[in-house]
Amino acid sequence: MNELADLREVDLTRAAWRTSSYTAGNGNCVEVAPIPGTSGIAVRDSKNREYPAARFSGQAWTTFVAAAMDGTLTS
Repeated sequence: MNELADLREVDLTRAAWRTSSYTAGNGNCVEVAPIPGTSGIAVRDSKNREYPAARFSGQAWTTFVAAAMDGTLTS
């Protein structure tokens, strides 16, 4: 099984979800959590927690965050 398939199999029921300290508290946020037993990260909409979380390998998440911080993401 590949890494992404493995990440999809992990139960997130007990995941430690958190939001940014910059969150305004109005509910328009994303939450992130380490995927237990992996180096992956799960991301979900704080308003729709019942929807499936997007799951990323640790390397994909690190690359995304670095690009967001240095402004290299484009629409």
